[in-house]
Amino acid sequence: MIKTILPIVEGHSEEGAVPVLLRRLLPQLGRPEIQVARPFRVSRLKMVRPGEIERAIVQGIRDRRDVAAVLVILDADDDDPLGLEASLLERCRTASPLPSAVVAACREFEAWFLGSKDSLRGVCGIRPDANAPDSPESIRDAKGRLTSNMAGSRRYLEVADQPVFAARMDLDLALRRCLSFQRLATKLERILAASS
Repeated sequence: MIKTILPIVEGHSEEGAVPVLLRRLLPQLGRPEIQVARPFRVSRLKMVRPGEIERAIVQGIRDRRDVAAVLVILDADDDDPLGLEASLLERCRTASPLPSAVVAACREFEAWFLGSKDSLRGVCGIRPDANAPDSPESIRDAKGRLTSNMAGSRRYLEVADQPVFAARMDLDLALRRCLSFQRLATKLERILAASS
């Protein structure tokens, strides 16, 4: 039976970008056969409220009977990413016995694009001289930083640009430069192994 992973994300843009990113990452982890379900979206404000992540998992699993694992991806913003991941994971485990993982991107999901920015030159207006910052996950307002690296009056547009960046970013650069992206790969491997 083909196994499916259910992503739970916080925004419209991640609905488009996360499946693209996971479909690229899965073969790199030696798991190209894994399917990615359409993400279930829950705003970050709701996601951290008691009962909301649990409700999303139950509903997402009910809608897709072939789900073998759950992966929650959200922005840490100013919260401690590891603490946020641990508290949400505990709640995920009360909602379902399926293997689950939570990954909080340090600051913002866009930090992963900043970490691989060298590979995004010429994509969606990123200037040809744009370079990745030294500590992409320490940057507040990664979205603004992406805009400042775009040519002319072009602005970063989350819903349009995120899926394109997810399709074109160098995954190895992001893995090297972004600890939360490393956690994504590690946790994805772990839940897939547990669902086998």
